[in-house]
Amino acid sequence: MPPRKTTPTADLFAPEPSVAGDDVPGATTPRPLADRLRPAVVGEVVGQGHLLGPQGSISRMLERGALASLILWGPPGVGKTTIARLLAEASGLRFAPLSAVFSGVADLKRAFDEARTRRSNGQGTLLFVDEIHRFNRAQQDGFLPVVEDGTVVLVGATTENPSFALNGALLSRCQVMVLKRLDDEALEQLLTRAEAEAGRALPVDRQARDVLRAMADGDGRYLLNMAEQLLALPADARELDSAGLAALLAKRAALYDKDREEHYNLISALHKSLRGSDPDAALYWFARMLEGGEDPRYIARRLTRFAAEDVGLADPTALPAAIAAWETYERLGTPEGELALAQLVVHLGTAPKSNAVYAAYNEARRAARETGSLMPPAHILNAPTKLMKQLGYGRGYDYDHNAEDAFSGQNYFPDGMERQAFYRPAGRGREAAILERLQHWAELRTRRADRKER
Repeated sequence: MPPRKTTPTADLFAPEPSVAGDDVPGATTPRPLADRLRPAVVGEVVGQGHLLGPQGSISRMLERGALASLILWGPPGVGKTTIARLLAEASGLRFAPLSAVFSGVADLKRAFDEARTRRSNGQGTLLFVDEIHRFNRAQQDGFLPVVEDGTVVLVGATTENPSFALNGALLSRCQVMVLKRLDDEALEQLLTRAEAEAGRALPVDRQARDVLRAMADGDGRYLLNMAEQLLALPADARELDSAGLAALLAKRAALYDKDREEHYNLISALHKSLRGSDPDAALYWFARMLEGGEDPRYIARRLTRFAAEDVGLADPTALPAAIAAWETYERLGTPEGELALAQLVVHLGTAPKSNAVYAAYNEARRAARETGSLMPPAHILNAPTKLMKQLGYGRGYDYDHNAEDAFSGQNYFPDGMERQAFYRPAGRGREAAILERLQHWAELRTRRADRKER
């Protein structure tokens, strides 16, 4: 059986072993934009100044001429493969890539043997292992002797927490370098480089450009792939706004079947009659749907959604009542079970209404899309391993049950993100008491923040 191919998984600007492109004789397929913009020196890598800047940890290693074995831990598309390749060039080492996805024991043994041969000829090896966390414990142990005796400088790349994904013995022989998701400034640098390479600006307005960076979610490779699609448009293409950008880069939602338009008209009438607190009109549309042959289970599903979306915490009994009515119909069937659904219609129609949770949920999702993958603040992260403690996980956490009123007032949003108020109780029904409680906590939070500032 022939050995498996050992091609590394592509990373930001990482070259493939053989890529058809402009600089390959007879090639007809252009090289991807991300490949064409691959940094040529360490200083061109964006977004990792804490490692590669003048005072960065890796920069100091290179200055001393003492590159240690490393684990590069970070999200996709931030340059792990690129950094490893550039480190090999800067250190005069032979770059030997492996991917744990495609490699096995035989591939590792061959890589080690080749490194030993190079060493005997005076050539060092930087063994780059992408997705290193995918190797099992026994395979990870295989790296120990070649790292210890200097046969290879190991650089492993992982998107998983090394504390859990890698052997303690291997971790003790490597330095963990934490790569950051690319921030707005770094992503903008990539867009500027893409425009310079193409010789023209991206056909998007300012707001759409902001949306484009947000869509990348810190992934430089993904950003350049989207930029490449935009630059493939004709040079005289109309400038896209945010809606036009979404239409180009995202799939359109499927439309409803026009043959069933009446079905959706009636369910909309039922929903809006309930929202308008008109139980009589709601009962009428409910009956119309049943008479038209609608599946009562579909109506039960929609009523359950209404209980969560339009009644919410103004009447916390609405949602369990919806589930109970649905379950009653399943037990009794038609026609007896339909009475339970009719009772639910009246309950929902006469209940106090609040869409505060629904609105809060949508605002929170919008904020999540805009802020991407920001980490929780370190003080609320668990630190079960020594590495995580060294990184500051759990430091300064206040246990709320030990605080006055069981309320510490500490920050639970990501560092660098302003506090948001997504949930705004309507002050109707049960939400009146919730609103009062939230206002009390807000006052406590403000008072305790003032005390800390003093």
